[in-house]
Amino acid sequence: MKNNLKSPFISPKRSIAAKWWLLSVTLICYEMLANAGNVLAQDGNAGIQQATTMVQGYFSTGCTLMYAIGAVVGIVGAIKVYQKWNAGEPDTGKVAASWFGSCIFLVVVATVIKSFFGL
Repeated sequence: MKNNLKSPFISPKRSIAAKWWLLSVTLICYEMLANAGNVLAQDGNAGIQQATTMVQGYFSTGCTLMYAIGAVVGIVGAIKVYQKWNAGEPDTGKVAASWFGSCIFLVVVATVIKSFFGL
């Protein structure tokens, strides 16, 4: 079945130019994908060693960040417990215990991870 519908907005020269442009873009993309494997290929051991070095470099910074977050959460929690205690609310003990437990958990987790990975 032949399609006899012609678009009044696209001239035959533009249609041919569009087809050539599409073909060239497709070939360029194919060429880039074909060469991507050659560009990104590296030794597996070298990549693992590089990743290990990068993680070790960021680990102490991450632990310091965890301690800083714990300090901020601890201060906010202490203020919350102090306000509840002064207001005479009955669940002050539970809030204080959960606040203290979360602070201890944060410090213990950072220390255990450091000792587990030997950093």
